[in-house]
Amino acid sequence: MGNMGNTPKTMKALVAYGKGDYRFEPEYPAPVCGPDDIIIKTEACGICVSDLKCHHGAAMYWGDEVQPAWVKPPFIPGHEFYGRIVELGENVEGYALGERITADQIVPCGKCRFCREGQYWMCQPHDMLGFMSYTNGGMAEYVRYPKNCVISRLPEEMTMEQALLVEPYGCSKHAVDRASVTNEDVVVISGAGTLGLGMITYARMKNPRLLIVLDLIGQRLEKAKEFGADLVFNPGECDVDREIKALTDGYGCDVYIEATGHPSSVVQGLKMVRKLGRFVEFSVFGEETTVDWSIIGDRKELDILGAHISPYAYPFVIENMRKGNLKTNGVVGHTFSLEEWETAFEYASGKYGDFRAAFRF
Repeated sequence: MGNMGNTPKTMKALVAYGKGDYRFEPEYPAPVCGPDDIIIKTEACGICVSDLKCHHGAAMYWGDEVQPAWVKPPFIPGHEFYGRIVELGENVEGYALGERITADQIVPCGKCRFCREGQYWMCQPHDMLGFMSYTNGGMAEYVRYPKNCVISRLPEEMTMEQALLVEPYGCSKHAVDRASVTNEDVVVISGAGTLGLGMITYARMKNPRLLIVLDLIGQRLEKAKEFGADLVFNPGECDVDREIKALTDGYGCDVYIEATGHPSSVVQGLKMVRKLGRFVEFSVFGEETTVDWSIIGDRKELDILGAHISPYAYPFVIENMRKGNLKTNGVVGHTFSLEEWETAFEYASGKYGDFRAAFRF
């Protein structure tokens, strides 16, 4: 028999019914624990830019004439969350009530080619916590982790801020790992939002020859320095291409990591990276990017690498936050109750300063 917890019948939740149709529900049905499930009581849930884009009705979530809809409403948003186990299914082994846990954003199917080959983050069905009615997310008092969730334990001494950043920093780690950074590399990270800051503090551990950060917001550049950047530049205030070329005998950077999601940053990076360099694309874009592809082949023979979510990253991130190697100070700035979701989403957009916003339960 599993441990019967005390999950109530209903809970507070933010529910997405359609494009722009998000509603706070004071008595939404709470998840029911199946034989292979774990139910957690949510402690906190961060608000990602993807949550905002989904709320605004972006085509990559809701579909358009080119692509089918991916989300499956009604669903509860939120994938940067954690909590304590309050109920365990009868088949679940190795976990106990009261343990503090979190899970990778993706719920792998376990059957497709990618899952079978250990590449679970590219699972073909691609069910994600916070985007499907059967894999509800953390903007609710209780969440069900189905059988295939990739779960990690969180130490008791971990702060709320650290725990909320495990998912974004896992994504940051994967992006930097894709770049194969060595201590001889000049690395440029374009964008110093939450994900960019995660990349900066992790890339610092790789000890590159130079770690350079670009952003249009001074406050972010200050934080980038605090987190380990050697040099910071504002592309709105100087010719960053000329600056990088001057630092590299005219060749350009070895690695360029794109973390803004803005087409101009892609064009800038292709110009700035040296021949035979490595360009890593992390972002989700709101619009198409047009570039001269002959730069990639004929002129520079570049390695163009994508990065998606956070495979095999959580244990490392948790351990190194604990050791103080990965800095998190001041990244999460504002916490809200679920009832205040509209204000919380406004804060998450960066309208009132550049901090991660989160719900606290």
